[in-house]
Amino acid sequence: MSNPAPVAGFDNQDQRFAAAFRILEDAIAARAFPAASVAVAHQGKLVALRAFGHFTYDVASQQPSTATLFDLASVTKVLATTTMAMILYERGLLDLDTPLISVVGEFSGEDPRRDEVTMRMLLAHSSGLPAYEKLFLRAHTREQLLQAAFTTQLANDPGSHAEYSDIGFILLGVALERLADETLDRFNQHEILGPLGMTHTTFNPAAALRPDVPPTADDQTFRHRIIQGEVQDENASVMGGVAGHEGLFATAKDVATFAQALLRIDDGETGVLARRHPEPVPNSVNPLFRPETISVFTTRETSPEGTSRALGWDTPSSPSQSGRFFSERAFGHLGYTGTSLWIDPERELSVTLLTNRTWPDCANQAIKQVRSKFHDAVLEVLAAAP
Repeated sequence: MSNPAPVAGFDNQDQRFAAAFRILEDAIAARAFPAASVAVAHQGKLVALRAFGHFTYDVASQQPSTATLFDLASVTKVLATTTMAMILYERGLLDLDTPLISVVGEFSGEDPRRDEVTMRMLLAHSSGLPAYEKLFLRAHTREQLLQAAFTTQLANDPGSHAEYSDIGFILLGVALERLADETLDRFNQHEILGPLGMTHTTFNPAAALRPDVPPTADDQTFRHRIIQGEVQDENASVMGGVAGHEGLFATAKDVATFAQALLRIDDGETGVLARRHPEPVPNSVNPLFRPETISVFTTRETSPEGTSRALGWDTPSSPSQSGRFFSERAFGHLGYTGTSLWIDPERELSVTLLTNRTWPDCANQAIKQVRSKFHDAVLEVLAAAP
């Protein structure tokens, strides 16, 4: 298998992306987040790979490098869980319109609406499940937390409208594990991370790696310790650090490698690359999916009305933290810790931004403005290139 990673081409990044990098430096100075790592891949080349700041707002603290792992938070939903769903779908093991109760019988209950919830609805965040529940307050083991998730009451009629739901992705992760007869982390290792060469992506970083991961929280209310090298999300923590909604740690370069797999095509006859290259594109075989599968999961759903969601992925809306310039075909996802990944197949572009904006607590929301400004600055540079 050819290496799917984008080719390094960031020799002049500091000059070329000076305005974009300055946005991140200014954000660090304004305490939007203490540390950041970015990777920009364009037309098969890694045109920017850079780290900024310090692990905390103490300038004597460690500085991140491009090899630093960050807590991806909900970017886990697309990188691990949605990708697992795509693979199972392609192999005929996942029918998107299968009711959840046929795979996770524990979800059934007195409310007849529960029978209507499908795998597609979980992926599209239209299941009717609530956005978030502090299950960790009443569950002390993985089994107890899953039981609480299984019995979470619906907040809305299934399919009636889109509401982003961590609970839905916890349940989706369980369903996929049962369909694959394998845990989420093991499946990811040999079906996704291994084939893509993502050696710096993992659930539950080894103890030796944890001091070199930027801390995400000074948790004085639940775990009563600084959270560093372990998942920030409390529900995922109770689940042992492996969950459908959160848990992955990765470098920006590894995330860019993953994104490249979603931009690659089967041959030189179809897709964006072929419009520029009349000859078949070398090394263009996608290591994970057929183009049709990528299209099914990354195209915006037509219902519920007004949704911006694709299957697992989000798409640019107005206003969007992706900024003003990503195309209608773009797709991406955000993470609570201040992470994001946006991919634009029209431009053959991916932009990865990893931060620890939840340090020391989650009060600061400035990342919402920083993301859009940073994306705009990056795309302005690429649009001006010959």
